[in-house]
Amino acid sequence: MTTKRWILAAAVLGSGIVFLDSTVVNVALPRIGRDLPRLFLGVLEGQSYVYNAYLLTLSALLILAGAVNDFYGRKRTFIAGLLGFGVTSALCGLATNMELLVLFRVLQGATGALLVPGSLALLTANFSGEEQGRAFGTWAGASGATTILGPVVGGVLVDTISWRAAFLINLPLVAVAAWATWKHVPESRDETATASFDWIGAAIVALAVGGLAFGAIYGQQRAWRDPLGYVALAAGVVATVALPLWMARARHPLIPLELFRSRNFTVTNISTLLIYGALYVTFYYVGLFQQGTLGYAAAAAGAAGIPGTLFLIFFSGRFGSLASRYGPRMFMAVGPAIMAVGVLWFARVPSTSEAWKLEPGNLASYVPPLSYVVDFLPASVIFGLGVMIMVAPLTTALMRSVPVHNAGLGSAINNAISRVGPQLAGALIFVFLTANFYATLASRLPGVDVSSESFRSQVSPLNTPADPSLVALVRDASTSSFHLAVLVGAALLLAGAIVNLVGIENRAARLSEGEGEGAGSEAVPAASA
Repeated sequence: MTTKRWILAAAVLGSGIVFLDSTVVNVALPRIGRDLPRLFLGVLEGQSYVYNAYLLTLSALLILAGAVNDFYGRKRTFIAGLLGFGVTSALCGLATNMELLVLFRVLQGATGALLVPGSLALLTANFSGEEQGRAFGTWAGASGATTILGPVVGGVLVDTISWRAAFLINLPLVAVAAWATWKHVPESRDETATASFDWIGAAIVALAVGGLAFGAIYGQQRAWRDPLGYVALAAGVVATVALPLWMARARHPLIPLELFRSRNFTVTNISTLLIYGALYVTFYYVGLFQQGTLGYAAAAAGAAGIPGTLFLIFFSGRFGSLASRYGPRMFMAVGPAIMAVGVLWFARVPSTSEAWKLEPGNLASYVPPLSYVVDFLPASVIFGLGVMIMVAPLTTALMRSVPVHNAGLGSAINNAISRVGPQLAGALIFVFLTANFYATLASRLPGVDVSSESFRSQVSPLNTPADPSLVALVRDASTSSFHLAVLVGAALLLAGAIVNLVGIENRAARLSEGEGEGAGSEAVPAASA
């Protein structure tokens, strides 16, 4: 195995375990709630914190971690992240109560933040030309695959071994990635960084990203009835406004404002906000609709998206190479447009669609029903084709729009946007979806106060009510709200496609000659592979 293949393997494994742990734990939460004793947290509250504590610290520290990668050395920081992730994964797997598990998930998210931007920075520093685009494509395909397949892997581990295996499975992966990094990855860093690290800027960034992410998640969970969600959002907004003001006056800012002079960097981040907002809305509400409204088994809901994922796994590298050769613009425009077609297919799913229920020991139940083949399979395939075309070129456009010495930071900014933006979009869409749900019920239940606390405590979107007389009505209202959600997702995807078509500049020819964009004088090397 060549050195570059080991570098690619280390980068893919390092980021893959982070993405895997953002979804693999989902299906383990019910078992965790039953098995772990609690000191002061409620069952549902504890499960929510186990999931969100990881995502919040990961999101809040991404940009700081990207800057640390560039400043202190990418190999050194990546190995530190791997070792930290391995230790915290072991602590999660051995946790003796819910409160300790939440604490360890916070630490796991913090160490994971070092790995995501670090993995792309390693690829940027060690690959060039079409070979670089192919590496970005492989990374994107593997990252997408681990994210989507996480619930399936988690379900198998929980059912056959224990929920603890969902965390402990990281240990052998960390060991391989750490060895490959130590043995084969050369050290690289921002050689222009000679001043002290901008810790004040780092604190402002963490408050901005963390405040927005926490406010969106907490507010949505509490149906915007707890002022803490608004306070967190306000703090995030204030920090976001303060950030460019600080960066403009700091002598050596954490985020050089010159980065945004690159047209492709700015446009790619805008389209990321739109496209990943659509991805979050689509996957979140499709999963809830399949399980909460139609009655799909959790494993069946996870498996429903696999056909489309296969395109991303096997062909994403090819499109990364094509983007390096011909430029990313058309791929970044066509991909989201095709994804929108796939999402629009979901808008035709009826409330009467048959559930796919898996029954242990019944092999026939593992064959999907005709309703899945008609209602969900075409959407998954079309959507997967669009993702395959779009993801690697977007990554290529992003990483080639920043100087090599800012590779970790550029990746981190984009990753932070891809996480916080969807949370904000999801929180906003949740408000409209809930309003649509109860408005539909109000039109079908004259004389019933659907706004009362007692009614809403029993009846909520995308969940089957306990009262049998309401099941059909709630199912119809939930389907209406689901259709609204996917229509919004399709609109965001089309907006992203238009932004890319109009805004992205093809730089393939100029980059191959070693020229950079406006972000800086040191271009990502892109000699012919």
